[in-house]
Amino acid sequence: MRSVILYTLARFAIFAATAGVLALLGARGFLLLLMAVLISGVVSYVLLAAQRDRMSAAVMKGYQAQRERFRKAVTKEDA
Repeated sequence: MRSVILYTLARFAIFAATAGVLALLGARGFLLLLMAVLISGVVSYVLLAAQRDRMSAAVMKGYQAQRERFRKAVTKEDA
């Protein structure tokens, strides 16, 4: 779960930094938000690849654990 929070915070930080730079360059309103989302998405894709992989592994581990608990509960109920 920690990796999910760290990845999300890093994405927000990159978005905020991008929006700040674009605001200094004169972008305003909807254009500012649109450009910040697009640019920060590309930057995050490149810079946060390792964190994204760790987050994905953590999410899958949680999903598989939940699925296993469900399978055990169904098996116990059927018995």
